[in-house]
Amino acid sequence: MAAVLTDNLPFSMFITSSNGTIHYSNEYLVQNLPIKELNSKHIHEVFSNWQELRGGKIIYASCQGTNCIFMKEKLPHSEDFVFVGTFSSELTSLVEELEQARRVNRELDAIIENSYDGIYITDRNGVTVKTNSAIERITGIPKEYYLGKNVNDLMKRGILQNSVTHRVLEKRRVVSLVQENYLGRETLLTGNPVLNEEGDIEGVVTNIRDLSELNELQSALHKANELNNTYKKEIERLKGKGARPKGVIIRSDSMKTIYDTAARVANVDATVLILGETGTGKEVLARFIYENSERSRKGDFIKINCGAIPPDLLESELFGYVGGAFTGANSKGKPGMFELANEGVLFLDEVGELPLHLQVKLLRVIQEREVQRIGGMKPIRLDVRLIAATNRNLKEMVSKGTFREDLYYRLNVVPISIPPLSERKDDILPLVNYYFDVMNTKYQKQKKVSSALNDFFYQYNWPGNVRELANLIERLVLVTEEDLLMVAHLPTEYRESKEAAFQVNGLMTLKEAAEMAEERVLQLAVTKYSNTYQIAEALDSSQPTIVRKLKKYNLKLKDA
Repeated sequence: MAAVLTDNLPFSMFITSSNGTIHYSNEYLVQNLPIKELNSKHIHEVFSNWQELRGGKIIYASCQGTNCIFMKEKLPHSEDFVFVGTFSSELTSLVEELEQARRVNRELDAIIENSYDGIYITDRNGVTVKTNSAIERITGIPKEYYLGKNVNDLMKRGILQNSVTHRVLEKRRVVSLVQENYLGRETLLTGNPVLNEEGDIEGVVTNIRDLSELNELQSALHKANELNNTYKKEIERLKGKGARPKGVIIRSDSMKTIYDTAARVANVDATVLILGETGTGKEVLARFIYENSERSRKGDFIKINCGAIPPDLLESELFGYVGGAFTGANSKGKPGMFELANEGVLFLDEVGELPLHLQVKLLRVIQEREVQRIGGMKPIRLDVRLIAATNRNLKEMVSKGTFREDLYYRLNVVPISIPPLSERKDDILPLVNYYFDVMNTKYQKQKKVSSALNDFFYQYNWPGNVRELANLIERLVLVTEEDLLMVAHLPTEYRESKEAAFQVNGLMTLKEAAEMAEERVLQLAVTKYSNTYQIAEALDSSQPTIVRKLKKYNLKLKDA
């Protein structure tokens, strides 16, 4: 009778033993399952999917694509279990949604827990419902302490200064504020409202970021950048790649070596002795050393020409004097060049012209690092770096007794010899272009140089070196009316020297003369054009011929 009743029930039912073997199933269940013989079969033989939910009280099962929901109960006074369920698609959809919601909830919990920022979630009443472990690192208070507590209570206990939650509830929008937390660390709090389907706030999510760490990182980054810039400058200085001084064109290998050496010794206090003919740029090199040294930040560059001041006045100019030291002296006294150059650089130009008695005093200043004014009783301590220059042969002067040997070795610690312009041909035409640009700008002219004049500049011996070159160009720019400058525009003395040179060069074979002319034309071409195709077009020749000729005369393009 009981079986008849259960068979007529409008829902599925079956009974299993404690081990899961089915020993009874009603007719409704059998009709809705693809498998018709259920008795004596284990539930896993019938159902391919068997998920126990709510501690095993609800079962979500599948049999060959047919889904069903069962409720499980233990029969009284028996070890058997009864399963009562339905094949409703709505219920199965709800179960699937529930399972998906649980999975999403687990993922959200993992995201919240692993966030580096603190996350603090409250309901609409300000009661904490969830937080993460990061809040303990930021505030020093375990996350469990916050759960279930109202933000009002946390404010009363001094854990919070201001409530972002209250402001979000009041303004119904995102609110951010900066405040110090319980540990005195600066934090940024950003509260975001959570709205339900009706648009009402049902909770607030607050993000807490520790600004103290960000500030420390920013400060460390700033210091690292400053240190990095310092290292860059030092590397550039050590490589000798500091900025070249204005007016110095460096193309020849010899000048590159000289300025690289100068850059390397710029920040040491060793005395530098610059040797070279008049007009080669000794003072410019001395200024380059000063400007690339730390002394340029503290002291001045003081120059004195030892050959331009009478010996009677030179001593007072160098060492200074006290008031009333001699007739005509300033009553207040006067500091000397050494004192003016304190913490900077004193450039002694034409040091070979120093009288012997002043060489003795200069040696004492170098050795003792102190100076005594004329008529003074008290020495003055100084921190001065010396750079000396001369166009004379000091070693020969030492052998003749006109220059002190001990002073020579004191000055000759770092000797740098600048070659004359005639020995660095690679610098001549770049210098010509530079000075024409300078003079055209200075006098608002548009002067250009012909090829023949460029050839003269390149071939001329330049006994006055760079100074003579600059003076000649300035003279040509000022006194010549035509914009295109020719050899005929040169002063008479320069034209005569060119003719004399041509007569000397005339004593050669025709082949030699042709090769010399060919080489000169190519020399001018490589300074004007950037590739062999342009040269070939300008000289009405083929590109392979130009390549072969350049190799023959060992000439290189200006950009090579």
